[in-house]
Amino acid sequence: MTTSAYYLQLYNPYNIALLYGLVLKRFQVWRLITNFFFLGQFSFPFAFRLLMIARYGVSLERGPFDKRTADYVWMFIIGALSLLVMAAVPYLWSPFMGGSLVFMLVYVWSREFPNARISVYGLVSLKGFYLPYVMLAVDLLLGDPLKPGIRGMVVGHLYYFLTVLHPLAGGKFILKTPLWVHKLVAFWGKGTQMNTPVQRDPSAGVAFRGRSYRLNGTRPSTTGQAETNSHAQAQQPNQADGVAFRGRSHRLNGR
Repeated sequence: MTTSAYYLQLYNPYNIALLYGLVLKRFQVWRLITNFFFLGQFSFPFAFRLLMIARYGVSLERGPFDKRTADYVWMFIIGALSLLVMAAVPYLWSPFMGGSLVFMLVYVWSREFPNARISVYGLVSLKGFYLPYVMLAVDLLLGDPLKPGIRGMVVGHLYYFLTVLHPLAGGKFILKTPLWVHKLVAFWGKGTQMNTPVQRDPSAGVAFRGRSYRLNGTRPSTTGQAETNSHAQAQQPNQADGVAFRGRSHRLNGR
């Protein structure tokens, strides 16, 4: 959406770029988030990034992060915060960090599926472990800067080390998904999280909720009283239903 709007000249990318001077002096805090949503203008590298998100992002969501939606969201938050810290160093700064976040995603996938066979443009077949390095080589051949990819790989390795390698070596798991992320996912009502400390909001995703009534004007009975109420309604029908006027009745003979 951001690339399409930029192509239609609906906004200036300068207004969403990561500029710490404007963030600190003019409190334009939205720049800390909006810079991740711009992957560049329409081009081959832009299409390549979208394909990587669709393929490897979905593969992670259905694989290691299956039924771990809150953990998956927390991974992106950790990556974004780490990139913002790195961008505070002038040499590592970039106005848009979306490409680095994609590289982080691919790097985590390569560590989770190191032996998966992948094909690069149908020309080279290799193991998934080497995918980030192949992407760096493609950027080099296309004349794109290597700094965004290197930043993403560093952040991806940091996340994988602290969440997988370090705990397996007997270390403490320090990047546990906080409670507010679980609450956020439960509020959205999207995905599934095993062993979550927060119960999912049953009304999440519901635009309107109200009482339900049967067509004959009576409310549905509970399961425990369904047979009893239906039998009682059969023998004692609601005499007010469908009656516009009520009065005494008399036979035609006057009695």
